[in-house]
Amino acid sequence: MDIGKIDMAGVAVFVNAASAGSLSAAARRLGIAPMAATRRLAALEESLGVRLMQRTTRSVSLTAEGEAFLPFASTIIEAAEAGRAVVFPTENGATGLLRVTACNSIGHAVIMPLLSRLLDENPSLRIDLLLTDTLVDIVSTGVDVAVRIGDLKDSSLIASSLGINKRILCASPTYLARRGSPRTLQELTDHDCVVTTGTLHWPFNVAGSEQAVRITGRVTTNSIDGVHNACVAGAGLAILSTWHAVEDIEAGRLVPITLEDAEPKELGIWAVYPTRRQILPKVRVFVDAVRERLS
Repeated sequence: MDIGKIDMAGVAVFVNAASAGSLSAAARRLGIAPMAATRRLAALEESLGVRLMQRTTRSVSLTAEGEAFLPFASTIIEAAEAGRAVVFPTENGATGLLRVTACNSIGHAVIMPLLSRLLDENPSLRIDLLLTDTLVDIVSTGVDVAVRIGDLKDSSLIASSLGINKRILCASPTYLARRGSPRTLQELTDHDCVVTTGTLHWPFNVAGSEQAVRITGRVTTNSIDGVHNACVAGAGLAILSTWHAVEDIEAGRLVPITLEDAEPKELGIWAVYPTRRQILPKVRVFVDAVRERLS
């Protein structure tokens, strides 16, 4: 490879195509025509004297040379973006495309409501928000920051705290009228609980320590939104994040339940980054906005 002949436009296409899986997707991210993306990648390969990607009509895959070059190319793009932010600060705030992923619950309740203000304050900022309850590999997909709830498993990623997810045990008035309200953890086992698919236990704080309580119920669903809706409909008890339950509690659609001997475990909320390098302004303004809203 002749590193001295690297074209930044071609490198940007290569990095985005590698994470997005196709040249057309890379073109959309960069705001250029698909044909322009194809030409830029071809020019980069010609200048380096190697083939970086195998192309089909719908997807791309890295060659051995492409896999070797990708970490270097990603570093070039990150360094260039950080350098522009330092050398050419703008009065218009953060710039560029910010790629964010989060689970559906916090995405709809916390992130979506702050997007309008964030975009107004940063006219040159664009946001690509992926909401999914599936854990996303933020390194391979090119995500700038992930908002995650709970214990972090991957020690190779960098994380900073955004706040605490305080959760509420609750049920609908119709369910409580039919089954009564539990007063202790022991009584909880006699109730129907609505949970996400595969959940067998709920974690509680009991006298300063964590205790997992086995729960049962007749309704499970693959999303926390489904749990929320089923709980409001009277299918059973549920543990919901404050932001998910508060409006329904205020409106009388849900009733908070306080146990005498335990309370639902609070979970950490984290901003997770794929790299230890400098946090770019577009990431920083987003993280600050989420942290402020959660506080």
